[in-house]
Amino acid sequence: MQRLYDFLRRHPTRVDGFWALVLFGISAAAGTAGQDRGGTDSMALLVPVLFLLCLVIALRRRMPEQMLVLAAGLGTAQLVLNVGVTAADFALLVIVYTVAATGARWASRLALVMALSAATLAQLRWPHENASVPGQVAVIVFQTVPFALAWVLGDSIRTRRAYFAQLEERAARLEREREAQSKVAVAAERARIARELHDVVAHNVSVMVVQADGAAYVLDAAPDQARKALETISSTGRQALAEMRRLLGVLRTGEHQESGEYVPQPDVEQIEDLVEQCRGSGLPVDFKVEGTARPLPSGVELTAYRIVQEALTNTRKHGGPNAGASVRLVYFDDGLGLLVEDDGKGAPHELYEEGGVDGAGHGLIGMRERVGMVGGTLDAGPRPGGGFRISALLPLKPAH
Repeated sequence: MQRLYDFLRRHPTRVDGFWALVLFGISAAAGTAGQDRGGTDSMALLVPVLFLLCLVIALRRRMPEQMLVLAAGLGTAQLVLNVGVTAADFALLVIVYTVAATGARWASRLALVMALSAATLAQLRWPHENASVPGQVAVIVFQTVPFALAWVLGDSIRTRRAYFAQLEERAARLEREREAQSKVAVAAERARIARELHDVVAHNVSVMVVQADGAAYVLDAAPDQARKALETISSTGRQALAEMRRLLGVLRTGEHQESGEYVPQPDVEQIEDLVEQCRGSGLPVDFKVEGTARPLPSGVELTAYRIVQEALTNTRKHGGPNAGASVRLVYFDDGLGLLVEDDGKGAPHELYEEGGVDGAGHGLIGMRERVGMVGGTLDAGPRPGGGFRISALLPLKPAH
């Protein structure tokens, strides 16, 4: 039974063709017996009209607009040629419903006109001889109601289909938007991970390289200094490993704060420890804090720490052997100011140009991204008199 049902759903025209044949047989039998209402008895006119009316039913779903026009023409021909009402005129009722449900809007309006006028025209062309005027009006109303109901039913089905199509389109659009948002979130997550990896690796490896070079230089002349440098390399390596494990742990679990930053994170209070680490690696750093310290949002705390970390890393990489640096934190009423300067030879010009060259300048790009995420501003470039300067202003909001 299910297979038969599926077959009928896949071949609606065959189903309509079957019912058209049934209707043609009934109409032909009724016409032969002379049971049709009014009109001529000529089979030469009746048979073609019956055939074409049944054809309307057979092809109604394949070409509804064309079959409606054919039905209108056949109805007009019946009136003009005096071919009376037959059982095949049921096709008019069917095509009105079909066009209202699936046809074009202009065809649906034409079907409504046909539905409201067919009974009236038929009654005027073949009136009941013994019926009074109120009786004839009642007949017209009685015959018009099925056509009107057929059109209303078809139009309601059209409206329902359009409603469900809108729901499906909206669901598909929401799914596309969700996928796009997921891709944006993944890209942002990758960018955050890249910034974290760069900051951790660049700073700690830079310290280790400087200490390793220093240890090799004084290994024979000052073993104690070489030992101290090796201890710094060891502690810095452990710190880098701890940071890497933290990042990898976050990648495995996918857990992070609502702000999108990983926890636990360095904060402003740890900048002083960062400065001490740089001093221990041989980079003279002057550190000052101005204004009244106050709680900061975690994103601002991390941004401030990473800016100082990247700036001091760049000083070690590009400042030369005798470079020194200064770090100033200034608490304003509505923001936190950062100023990191060095008196070295300075970084290549490409590093502070947007995008850098051949992959250079990712640290400064990461700084700008971090500052932009918290709504701040950053300026990086050569310092008057030599060296390099990085200044930033981060919005200050009390932490809740």
